[in-house]
Amino acid sequence: MTRGRRRKHDLSIPAHINQKKLPVGCYWDRRDRAWYTILQQQGKARRKNIAKADAMLSDLHRIMEELRGVNRKSLKWLLSEYHASHVFKGLSDRTREDYQDQREIALAMPTKIGPLGTLDYVRLETHHFQKLVDSLADAGTPSKANSLMRYLKLVYSWGVRRGLIAINPVKGVKGAKERKQRRIPEPPVMTALIQLAYAGGQLKPHTSGSCPPYLWAIADLAYLCRLRGIEVITATEEQALKEGFRTNRRKGSRDNIVAWTPRLRTAYDCLIARRDAVWAEKKRPIPIRPKDRPIVVSEDGGPLKKSSLDSAWQRLIHRALRLNVISAEQRFGLHDLKRKGITDTPGTRKDKQHASGHKNESMMDVYDLSLPIVEPSSTA
Repeated sequence: MTRGRRRKHDLSIPAHINQKKLPVGCYWDRRDRAWYTILQQQGKARRKNIAKADAMLSDLHRIMEELRGVNRKSLKWLLSEYHASHVFKGLSDRTREDYQDQREIALAMPTKIGPLGTLDYVRLETHHFQKLVDSLADAGTPSKANSLMRYLKLVYSWGVRRGLIAINPVKGVKGAKERKQRRIPEPPVMTALIQLAYAGGQLKPHTSGSCPPYLWAIADLAYLCRLRGIEVITATEEQALKEGFRTNRRKGSRDNIVAWTPRLRTAYDCLIARRDAVWAEKKRPIPIRPKDRPIVVSEDGGPLKKSSLDSAWQRLIHRALRLNVISAEQRFGLHDLKRKGITDTPGTRKDKQHASGHKNESMMDVYDLSLPIVEPSSTA
C-alpha cells in the first residue's frame, strides 16, 4: 500500500505518538479521542475503531498488520523486516538480488505442516533447519541447501541483534557436504541436450514434451559468455553493445565484453523476440531505460526467478534421461556450461582467466579442465 499526502501535524494527537511513523490507513478522531481505520465491507467503506488514546505506536502498527492479515510471528514477517531494513538496503545490487532469490526459496520450502514461510520463526529450532538441509542434500542439491542456510543464519543473527529473537537456531546446523564434481559435458552431449530444449520450446506450453522457450537460449548464453544462470536471467538490454555482449559477473569477478558471433546473436535475439511477444500479449508497459528491460522474462512478463530456471533445467534433464538422450553419468548442471565455456576458450590459462573474469588464478583449477599440450623432456 502506498502513502497519500503527507499528514499535517495534529496537536490533539497524544504526545507519545510519533506522527511521522503512523501506519498507513490509521486515523485519529479528535472528538472521540480514539484511533480508527476504514474497512471495505460488502462494497461499502465502514469505519472501525481500533484503539484508545493511550495506545502505543507499536500497538497501532500491530493492529493494522493484523487487520491486513500480516502474521508477525511467521518467518515470512521476519524476512520481510530484514529486507525492509537499512542493513539490507545498504548491500550491493547483486547481493540483494541473491538474497531475494533465497527469500523466495525459503518462503516456499515445503514442510510437514505447511510452507516454511508460514511457520513461527521463534519456535523453529536447530533440528528443523537440519532436516531441511538433509532433505535438500538428499535431493541432490547440497549447494542449494548451504546457500539457503547461510542466508537464514544471516537473517536470524540480524534479528537477535535487534531483540526480535533470543538465539539463532541456524548457527548449530551442519552444512551439507558438497560434491566436488568437475563435470564438463562432451560436445555431442551438450548439443543433444540444447537441441532437446529447443525442440521442447517450439511446442505449446504445458503440453507433453514442452519446455520453456527461453531455456535453450539461456544455455547457449551461459556457455558462450561463460556465465552463471543467475547472470543470464538478470541481464538487461543495456549489456548489448555494438562490440558484443557485456557480462554482469558476480562474486567479485571482472566483467568483460564477449564479441558477437552468429550463434551468440541468435540466442540473444530469440530471447528479446520472446520477451517482446510476452509483453505485447500481457499488455505490459515497456520500460524506457535499457537497463530496466531484462532479456529473459517469465510467462507473465515479469523477471524470471532463479528457482524457476533451476526447476525448468531439472525437468529437461529428467526428460533427457527418460528418452535416453543422455545417460545418468552424462548429466550435468547449468553451471557446468560455464565450466565448459572456460575450458573451450582458446589460448593459454591466462587467456582463459581473462575471458572468465576470475581475479584469482587458482579458480582455473575449478573451471579449466583442459589438458595442456607440452613438449617431451629432453636431455639434448
